[in-house]
Amino acid sequence: MSKLKAKNPQTAEPRKPQMVIYGPSGVGKTWFSLSFPLVYYIDTEGGASRAHYMERLKRSGGSYLGPEEGANDFNTIIEQFKALSTEKHQYKTVVVDSITKPFLTSIANEGERLGDKNAFGADKKPAIQFMRRLIAAVHRLDMNVIFVAHEKAEWGQDGSGQRVEVGKVADTYDKLIYELDLALQISKRGPQRLATIKKSRLIGFPEAEQFKLDYPEFAERYGKDIIEKDVSQIVLASAEQVAEIIRLVDLLKIDKETTEKWLEKANAENFSEFNTEQANKIIESLKSKIK
Repeated sequence: MSKLKAKNPQTAEPRKPQMVIYGPSGVGKTWFSLSFPLVYYIDTEGGASRAHYMERLKRSGGSYLGPEEGANDFNTIIEQFKALSTEKHQYKTVVVDSITKPFLTSIANEGERLGDKNAFGADKKPAIQFMRRLIAAVHRLDMNVIFVAHEKAEWGQDGSGQRVEVGKVADTYDKLIYELDLALQISKRGPQRLATIKKSRLIGFPEAEQFKLDYPEFAERYGKDIIEKDVSQIVLASAEQVAEIIRLVDLLKIDKETTEKWLEKANAENFSEFNTEQANKIIESLKSKIK
């Protein structure tokens, strides 16, 4: 029997945009993100609590989660993403503004905890682990996802080997833009606000191209019908399915490395986060080993 696992190419259902937008303060990142439909807005900095932002969010049919509700806490953010993926709701877009704040806060807290023992980037480890968990939660979510970030200098070398600034990058976990489909650098020229496409997997967004930063322009490029399509939720595995997986894993003495691969493939942190189909496949596979 062949061990080759590849399948015939099939047309996939287009998924909603999941992206990072970054730039300096005052260029329109928040205003742009609030123009998306039915926004669930996670305001880690408290900057969008001003009246004009709240009015724009209200007009979109959105809701607000601020620092007082734990918006700057990674566990709270991840919990909210998981709830949005499994609970019935009216929202179509989730915005984290900014992702820079909780990432840097986590690093600072860990650096303070480690004190003199902080070496070789040890203070970044919890923040990176949180980001990996958050990315897994994003991949389970059928919503438009916008991470707003500050920007920082990108360093390189000139022809003589001197260290020089070569551009700007998003001030957050450096792997985030590679996990998502799109990264836009936002700038302002006079009254005009522009998005420069810095990284893209999308035909409608060629890298290095610029376009006017507004929702109608973005929606035309991406597909308004995709962005505004109703959201579907994950149907989680039943308690009986989870109990059966645990029973069979124990019975067959399945090693931890194998179960961790199952979880990674499903973007899940434990068996209870499998959907019903994933749980059923694992149960059937394990039962076949008994036979």
